[in-house]
Amino acid sequence: MALQVKRAFKYRFYPTDMQAAELSCTFGCVRLVYNKALQERTRAWYGEQRRISCAQSSAALTEWKKTGEPAFLTEVSSVPLQQALRHLQAAFGNFFARRAKYPRYKSRKKSRASAEYTRSAFTWREGELTLARMAEPLDIRWSRPLPAGAEPSTVTVSRDSAGRWFVSLLCQDAIAPAPATDAAVGIDAGLTSLVTLSTGEKIANPRHERRDRARMTRAQRELSRKVKGSANRDKARRKVARVHARIADPRRDFLHKLSTRLVRENQTVVIEDLTVRNLLRNGKLARAISDASWTELRSMLEYKCAWYGRELVTVDRWFPSSKLCGNCGTVRERLPLHVREWMCDCGAVHDGDVNAARNIKAAGLAASACGAGVRPQRESSRTGQSAMKQEPPRREP
Repeated sequence: MALQVKRAFKYRFYPTDMQAAELSCTFGCVRLVYNKALQERTRAWYGEQRRISCAQSSAALTEWKKTGEPAFLTEVSSVPLQQALRHLQAAFGNFFARRAKYPRYKSRKKSRASAEYTRSAFTWREGELTLARMAEPLDIRWSRPLPAGAEPSTVTVSRDSAGRWFVSLLCQDAIAPAPATDAAVGIDAGLTSLVTLSTGEKIANPRHERRDRARMTRAQRELSRKVKGSANRDKARRKVARVHARIADPRRDFLHKLSTRLVRENQTVVIEDLTVRNLLRNGKLARAISDASWTELRSMLEYKCAWYGRELVTVDRWFPSSKLCGNCGTVRERLPLHVREWMCDCGAVHDGDVNAARNIKAAGLAASACGAGVRPQRESSRTGQSAMKQEPPRREP
């Protein structure tokens, strides 16, 4: 049975001069309304111990339009402004639920320039999208088709730091589950090989950042020499942003293709619960770890497994996958990072990455079958005894 999901389809478009001016003004008004509403809610709480609801902020927005200073708010569509208030309400909801920090003000330079339009603020006719207060449809590059018969319920227009324009269409989509298979795979993340599979296959790390590192260094050096606030500095900033895009776009495309392949070929995917935030504290490897984007790969595997009816199993972060002998089950006391191949006391010779991937797969399948976390007991390999035991899954604080 097909899974009904709301799915966003993102495309690049090229606005006319009038459309670019209208959207730029809308971005500024959205940022102003968000910041002003956040300021009022913060002042009311800390000054009067009073909470302001989204409906009260919406009423205040109507009053702001009648005053002299922000009267230009009437020059743009009211829907993106109302959506900004709803986004602020959602940010406060996440804060009170302890899922996020206190909402922050949107910066003109650092925050993402975007505006969200609901169904009443755009027209969708015969594959052409026309936003409110615009006479012409957007010139969209349809890099892939929308689902048959799908109509967008929400449209989000954005502009990145490199000056590129994008439109995201939220549509209802039916995703058919992938054909069932008995295959399972364990994945060991690394730097030399981005991932090593339990089948023995090693997928090389493209190292997108290293490829453009010289170009990035040169662009950043030019930016540092420009006078702050000048037009030349803005041009140099855009150049740096374009280099960042040259790195990020191929990386994201590679991870999408890799994650899709792993999900389609395997019924069960087993990964490690890596604490990337702690690993980034390593000054020598932080740049390479960031370029590998293990967190983004995991996020893709999570939602694609949910889409296509696959099972994603996460192995405990303390599981010694590299030190565990997959042949006899003993655990080495020490295994330096530079040791890529080692021999166990039982005589088995292991490739470190392949052995780790196979151990991750075995632990994940055991955890899936038993419904509990499976983790080897930390015993010396000199005992020659099996070190497997079951433990309940760890609970995050």
